[in-house]
Amino acid sequence: MYTDFLSLADLTTDEILELLELADSLKAGLKAGKREAPLAGQTLAMIFEKPSLRTRVTFETGMYQLGGHALLLEMVTPRLGERESIPDVARNLARWVDGIMARTYSHDAVLQLARHAQVPVINALTDRLHPCQILADAQALREHKGDFQNLKLAFVGDGNNVCASWFNFAARLPLNVTLVCPPGYELEPAIAEFARREARGEVKITHDLEEGLVGADAVYTDVWASMGQENESADRAKVFAPYQVNARIMQLAKPGAVFMHCLPAHRGGEVTDDVMDGPQSIVLDQAENRLHAQKAVMLTLMRKDASGLNRKQKLVACG
Repeated sequence: MYTDFLSLADLTTDEILELLELADSLKAGLKAGKREAPLAGQTLAMIFEKPSLRTRVTFETGMYQLGGHALLLEMVTPRLGERESIPDVARNLARWVDGIMARTYSHDAVLQLARHAQVPVINALTDRLHPCQILADAQALREHKGDFQNLKLAFVGDGNNVCASWFNFAARLPLNVTLVCPPGYELEPAIAEFARREARGEVKITHDLEEGLVGADAVYTDVWASMGQENESADRAKVFAPYQVNARIMQLAKPGAVFMHCLPAHRGGEVTDDVMDGPQSIVLDQAENRLHAQKAVMLTLMRKDASGLNRKQKLVACG
């Protein structure tokens, strides 16, 4: 049983499917006008080291819709742990709030928060992983293409945190995932090896666009230089230019393949306007589902039992 949401690799197949089912139910309920407050009186602390549009709005709105309150903590210093140790931050916050969401550079910072806080911690993005994004993406992919069995997703670009979480997802669900990238920009070896060892479908890494895109039901891309890599932008633009997702690249995939992007997008960089705004694009569905998928995570982790404890507090109390 997971008590924090740090990586999709920490969850079982059934636990991921339960989150997706709950996200679907919450989405349907919201559209039907249902207004329930299962997290009434609860507070989520939101820690941001990086700029945010979708993460900030969807977590704050999600907590409001669930009846709770989200508290924005803007870092006094650029990084968590510079003004005060991360264990101290975690132990203090756990005395006041019911959950912690963190969007940080260092993945270890989120792991430390989870280790020392007696309330659930949610990884809203680190340089290593982005599980919230992939949960929302998987919800959107399933809405458009059905069950993951026999589906193929081609990730075109850098083997970054988003790509890593897709490989973790493929280690738990029968989705085939291929990374198509320039030499030298492959996925972190430990994550690639974990996915190969655990994969329910086929996971591959290739540098060849035609090989990587053949049979793809979804074509996914992301920025070529992530936050913190701005000094590499010019060099990366040259290296990744052949991997721009444009109409020609989309034609290498299956007819009817969907285009996906986690946003924000650099139009004219990793993707062209005609693809981004075209009929195959489901990027706004992905963005919308950030709200529903993250509500599912918060509700699962933060809901209190009859004793007034959430699952993490209960486990700690039991020793």
